[in-house]
Amino acid sequence: MNGWISKYVLLLSGVGISYLGNWIYLIAINITILNLTGSAAAVAGLYIIKPIALLITNFWSGSVIDRVNKRKLMIIVDIVRGILVFCIPFVGFLWGIYGLIFLINIVGAFFGPSSAVYITKLIPPERRQRFNSMMSMTNSGAFLLGPAISGILIMYVGTELCIIINAFSFIVCAFFIFLLPDVDEETGEVREPIKWKTLLKDLKAVVDFSKRATFFITVYLLFQIAMLIGFALDSQEVTFIKQNLELSERDYGLIVSITGIGALLGGSVAAVLSKKIQLRFYIGGGILLSSVGYVMFYSSFNFISATFAFVFLGFFMAFANTGYATFFQNSIPVDLMGRFGSIANMVQGLIQIGFTLLLGLTSEWFSLQIVCLIFASVGTLIAAILFSIFLFSEKAKFDKEQSNAFTS
Repeated sequence: MNGWISKYVLLLSGVGISYLGNWIYLIAINITILNLTGSAAAVAGLYIIKPIALLITNFWSGSVIDRVNKRKLMIIVDIVRGILVFCIPFVGFLWGIYGLIFLINIVGAFFGPSSAVYITKLIPPERRQRFNSMMSMTNSGAFLLGPAISGILIMYVGTELCIIINAFSFIVCAFFIFLLPDVDEETGEVREPIKWKTLLKDLKAVVDFSKRATFFITVYLLFQIAMLIGFALDSQEVTFIKQNLELSERDYGLIVSITGIGALLGGSVAAVLSKKIQLRFYIGGGILLSSVGYVMFYSSFNFISATFAFVFLGFFMAFANTGYATFFQNSIPVDLMGRFGSIANMVQGLIQIGFTLLLGLTSEWFSLQIVCLIFASVGTLIAAILFSIFLFSEKAKFDKEQSNAFTS
């Protein structure tokens, strides 16, 4: 038990520090771009860079991930990202910042799928839902502290130091991963070189799996579409708060910080109830109520209503993320997980680019609030369809396929 606790602490500590740095960075980079350009479209551009990078990288990154040592790859990725983020404050023009963020996301495309494989190998199936709840709680704690720290730092020293802190958080995360055990067995076999034929073979393996796992793919697509609509809406939150609600940068930081209370509470409750509530309610109920939270936020009219909506959203997003992570880990063969995750991220990138561009452009032509409310309502409808699938049409099948993630 002590061995498992030490692994949990190391992994959660490393990820938690990285999350904290990311939240400090997110507030700072949004404000930096908005102050530099004064354009909602320029801020939305930040949210398009990552999916573009994924499109370029993810067709082949999964083939690399499934063939190399995941722990070593995660360490290298974090160190490189830390160096690149450190350079951002020293670039004073928009396209230079965009270029660095693009490179950061190119490198970062390897981290998500490789960490998913690493965690799946490290954590036994019976502990995954509890661990994912703890991971969500760690993220929520960073969500709570990051914007508050960022707000204070921005107030007294500006955005540059916030970005540099994020750079160092990547290095610290790499150190904690270095202390974790290696879960990849060294077989001594010569690895197949990654050629065009290899990529096509890997793509066929993912397609064949997708054809067999129709229920998983249905859940995956509906969940991701609802989430990606939410991500597109995130690109307009700072603009909505500053321009529509006419609140200050300090108010923005405070709203996001208070939202962390809801997210932390949600993560805590999700961890406590992980053995009492079925996974279907974590995924379906969590994403539905999170989508409702977006509708509430873009319907808000002052600081209090906006804050309440974000707290509500943060609470239920913790359940959605926990449920989805467990569902993903339990549904995909671990030797295919890197390739599936990378190719799936590439498809998500296409969808996210479309959603974010459409939202950013239409918000320039029409009322930002009306456009965001329409998007949020569509996301809520899709989430409701997903929840109904869990409750009715695929109830027995879901129980059978996910039995190791459920308790009686």
